[in-house]
Amino acid sequence: MNDMSEQTIALVTGANKGIGYEIAAGLGALGWSVGVGARSEEQREAAVVRLRAAGADAFGVPLDVTDDASVAAAARLVEERAGRLDVLVNNAGITGGMPQEPTRVDPATARAAVETNVIGVIRVTNAMLPLLRRSASPRIVNMSSSVGSLTRQSDKDDPLKAGPISGAYAPSKTFLNAVTVQYAKELRDTNILINLGCPGYCATDLNGHRGVRTPEQGAAIAIRLATLPDDGPTGGFFEDDGVVPW
Repeated sequence: MNDMSEQTIALVTGANKGIGYEIAAGLGALGWSVGVGARSEEQREAAVVRLRAAGADAFGVPLDVTDDASVAAAARLVEERAGRLDVLVNNAGITGGMPQEPTRVDPATARAAVETNVIGVIRVTNAMLPLLRRSASPRIVNMSSSVGSLTRQSDKDDPLKAGPISGAYAPSKTFLNAVTVQYAKELRDTNILINLGCPGYCATDLNGHRGVRTPEQGAAIAIRLATLPDDGPTGGFFEDDGVVPW
């Protein structure tokens, strides 16, 4: 995408903190104009101020991925500001809450995880697709997790690789993986590349800062997938070390 004559326009959901913020910072450091999508006005604007202080061309985008009207308004804002969208990073996500053991999980917990982590991605992606189709090199990055890998979930020899028992969050990421594959199938004859990225176990609010990687480290895979060349992969699942097994 280095040959684009105009400034690259990106939107990152859940960009007010954690991995999302670091993704926005990394893309901003490339000279891109980055939309900071977030529900909280206070946190969103604080993130924009911080990014601008670091030299990034950042702008706030009020965005609740679970709300149709909010997403539609966000698409209008991006269109009015830039007329198109080059990169969409679907980063916003929730664990759903505890407990997560399948025998104890509240159905509402599972529903909340799917609503944000899957339906929210579908809602935002579909709203932004008309703008992405105007781009010379459109990219969509869906932030998943290795706990969404059925291969790793079922690993009986490595509990760390298998991850904790999860009746809501992990299945929602598996669902997201499957949906992303379907998008890639539908869009295979277009110039839109859509991929999944696993940031690793990062210390964020999502896990009570128990992770072993920094949010900046977690953002690296999203930045790599956002800057793929035109002949790059689509419909894949990647982490820093390479391909994540389904």
